[in-house]
Formats: sequence, C-alpha cells, structure tokens
Amino acid sequence: MEPYLAMPLALLALLIAASGVAAITRGWVLPMNRRHVRAPRVYGWGQLVLAFALCWQLVFGLLISDSGARPAGTLIGGTMLLAGLLVMMVGQLAGGNRKDGGTP
Repeated sequence: MEPYLAMPLALLALLIAASGVAAITRGWVLPMNRRHVRAPRVYGWGQLVLAFALCWQLVFGLLISDSGARPAGTLIGGTMLLAGLLVMMVGQLAGGNRKDGGTP
C-alpha cells in the first residue's frame, strides 16, 4: 500500500473512531444518521470495531511484508470490517427509546 492511500485511510479511521466514542459516551450520532439509529451505543461499538479493522488493514498493508502473514492479516481485517458493519446494522435495528430525529 502506498503512503498516499494510507494517510486518508488513517484519517477516516480516526474520524470513525471519534464518532464511535461520541456515540458510546454521550449517545450522540451524526445528524444524517439520527433518524436511522435506534441504539446509539451499539452503533458506536460497531464504529469502533470498524475503525480498528481499518487500522488493522493499514498495519498489514504497510508494515507487514512477510508473504505468509499478509494474506491472513488482511483476511482477519476484512472479517472485522464485516463484523463492525453487522454491529452497526444491529444498532439501527435494535429497539431503543429515541425520539424521531432528536438527541437522547
């Protein structure tokens, strides 16, 4: 992976992680997602898993040059990406006591 691809990906992972921490600690979700998210804390955990998976992909794409470890690492990272997306989907489908479009 080239550094010009890694820098935006690292910034994206940082922003997703910050949004996940805000959802877990305060129940705050980005305004464009407020209508859809019913359980903001579960959604935040999914965002943290997704951010960790992006960082995992960065490590195995940039730093690990062993030919045997790189495919296994990227496969694990892809699995974590899917797990994070599934947890975020559960946060959208799970019941909660949020009002339409409002903050908790």
